[in-house]
Amino acid sequence: MGGYSAPPWLPGGNAQTIWPALFARRFDGPAPVYQRERWTTPDDDFIDVDWQAAAVADAAANRMPLLVLFHGLEGSSASHYAQAFAHAARSRGWRYAVPHFRGCSGELNRGPRAYHSGDFEEIGWILERMRSQHTGPIVAVGVSLGGNALLRWAEEAGEAAARCVRAVCAVSSPVDLAASGAAIGRGFNRQVYTRMFLRSMKPKALRKLLQHPGLFSRERLVAARDLYAFDDVFTAPLHGFKGTDDYWSRGSAKPHLQRIRIPALVLNARNDPFVPARSLPHAAHVGACVTLWQPAHGGHVGFPDGPFPGHLYTLPERVLGWLVPHL
Repeated sequence: MGGYSAPPWLPGGNAQTIWPALFARRFDGPAPVYQRERWTTPDDDFIDVDWQAAAVADAAANRMPLLVLFHGLEGSSASHYAQAFAHAARSRGWRYAVPHFRGCSGELNRGPRAYHSGDFEEIGWILERMRSQHTGPIVAVGVSLGGNALLRWAEEAGEAAARCVRAVCAVSSPVDLAASGAAIGRGFNRQVYTRMFLRSMKPKALRKLLQHPGLFSRERLVAARDLYAFDDVFTAPLHGFKGTDDYWSRGSAKPHLQRIRIPALVLNARNDPFVPARSLPHAAHVGACVTLWQPAHGGHVGFPDGPFPGHLYTLPERVLGWLVPHL
């Protein structure tokens, strides 16, 4: 996002995070229209994939570039950024798909698990299936949690990642999970963002416990007041980690960025309320395949632009513009 600067009427990282999510324009013309597919996972669970309706016949659409977007914590194809990227893909004539992490499509998944920031195995399975049914070039964008997981997949896959996708981008991703977990658990962030996430995460976890009695401690879950406590009782043990510290350490993409062997863009605003600038990677942390964009403004998955009330077109257009030369 070289040269990006937030509009003068919307100063500060919190305003640039909250206002775009609630009020900024996400698309011109009609809202994105999705067609849903349900995929059975290798462990006999399911995920739902929303495909933007193609403007051309299926055979021609299958040869177009495909943009796969992995959403953030408790996100979906209806999230403000997902709709903005849908608009950008539609404007370019690209196919566009949003795979939902388990439990995020509006229906609780069946298995005794959910999703997490380092879920690279799930990312890999999804992208391999995308590759098997789409003949054109594929690029992937991950937002926040989805971006960290996408980078973890690229790190683990190494050179084999090129068999699935041409390039990847992570937007506002907490590549140092411990630093972001600490930041979101303090002060204003704790009162606003933590409460917002737990408001949907805790009821879903309790419904998961009804599906699988004894899966975790209901008392500890109900008592959780921050993401550290929630992850310690739910996310970490359900996904094979010893606890929150183990999960945040092993799930973070930052320590392994030099292992990426496909073009990768890591985009973070330096005023992101819960991805501290001091935790962001420097050039010494990355290899030749990784590009860092770290504008001073933008907030968390905000990057608003234009006169009041603003729009979200700049973020996807800059990201897609970066991806195009790698198709």
